[in-house]
Formats: sequence, structure tokens, C-alpha cells
Amino acid sequence: MRLKISHSTQYSYDAPVPYALQRIRLCPPPAQTQEIISWQLDVLGADEEVRFFDQFGNDTRLYSVPSGSTLISITARGEIEVRDTAGVTGPHSGYAPLWLFEQATPLTQPGALTAEIAAPFTSGNDIERLHGLSNAIRDRVAYRVGTTDAATTAEEALERGEGVCQDHSHIFIACARELGFPARYVSGYLMLNETTEQAATHAWAEAHIAGLGWVGFDVSNGISPDGRYVRLATGRDYRDAMPISGIRLGQAQELLEVHITVEQ
Repeated sequence: MRLKISHSTQYSYDAPVPYALQRIRLCPPPAQTQEIISWQLDVLGADEEVRFFDQFGNDTRLYSVPSGSTLISITARGEIEVRDTAGVTGPHSGYAPLWLFEQATPLTQPGALTAEIAAPFTSGNDIERLHGLSNAIRDRVAYRVGTTDAATTAEEALERGEGVCQDHSHIFIACARELGFPARYVSGYLMLNETTEQAATHAWAEAHIAGLGWVGFDVSNGISPDGRYVRLATGRDYRDAMPISGIRLGQAQELLEVHITVEQ
């Protein structure tokens, strides 16, 4: 399936910004599940300082914002040919060792609630266990926008009983690691059936299964990623794979506008 993607992000400020630095991970990597037909990244109002592949293999670019700027515009667009591999993305590769994905992070620190969710899935077929875990999380945590934020941990989302794809992914990662599976966070795009317009990127989780490699689980939709999914970046949690992050100095108030379209 060939998908056309356009992703624009605009930062407006009510006063000149003395300094800002943006870290951008908006270039999809070639992978077993996807072929990059074309891709372009345009940044206005900032200067590229360096580009590199980070420890997780993510195409990462740093842009500095000149003093006095009031507008930054970031646009990524292109075409991706996606293959449906039933969620299997293949063997582990990259600079980060596999054992690193067994380690908890502040956002995926396990606790009593993650242990409770994981407890019924300690034995049996690995794929069936992980699909069962995904379904249990989806039943326990309702998808509801605006109830959590980027700093919400897996345990906190479980306690609230609601969240978004980021929270579902963090809970799955925490539980999978408790069960002995290396697990990681994936940021990317999903083509929706009901609309081409979206307000945010998507996220799902992957667990590493011996003899099979990395396998994806989209808890929010109750499936493994198929031909509608495009991966952008991976990491131990959201902070490692967030598409755009940055810092800025000064007291200016920020207005953020995001427009995403994913279509055939």
C-alpha cells in the first residue's frame, strides 16, 4: 500500500525568542515494513546545525532558532510504500544492545498495577500472551484524549483508567518487560479509515520475541500494525522517539498548530 503523508508543525510566539533548539525525528527509515519512495523535510525560521543517527538508529536533526524569531515552521511530506508483515519488523539491529530494552525508564517504571495486568500472562505461547496483554490493557484503560500528558507514567495511566496511544504503549512496554520481553516504543503515522486529517502522530509498542524478532502491538486499536502504519522513530519510551522536541529561552508564550494528512 502506498501512502501519501503531509505533516506540518508551526510554532508562533507573542514576543521575539532569544534562543531555541529543536530536535527533529521526522524522516521515516527504510525498513522491512516500508520503502521510502520520496521524502522531504523543510524547516523555516531555523538553521540546521547537525544531523546524525542516534543510538536507536533514528534520523535526528538539530535546528537552532536565531535570536529574535517569532515563527518556526516544520513540514515533512512524502510517499511511503508499506508492506503488511503482520506486525513483524524483523531481527534486532542498531547501536543499542537488545538488553537496553529490558530496562525500565521513569515513564515505564513497573509497579503494583502493571504487575497485576501482567500476572495472567506469565506462561504459554509468546504471541498469544502478548496479544492477551494488549487486550487486557485496552479493556482496562479507555482511550480518551486530554486526560493525560507527555509526563504521565504507565502506572499513573493505569490508576486513572484512561489515556491515549502513548499511555497504552507505555503500559504495554512496562508489562512486557516484567514478563521478560525486551520492549520498545514506536512513533509514526496511521492511516485512519474515517478521515485523512489528523491532529497528532500515532504510537504503538514492539516486543522482541526469540526466533521471530520485533513484533508490533497497537493497543489502542487492538491489532498488530499492518499496511496502514508508517514508522518514524523507536526508543525505550516516548522521550526517545518523540518526533519533535526542544528547548527555548525567554518568556514568550507559544502557540502550536499541527496538521497531518495520511492518505492513499
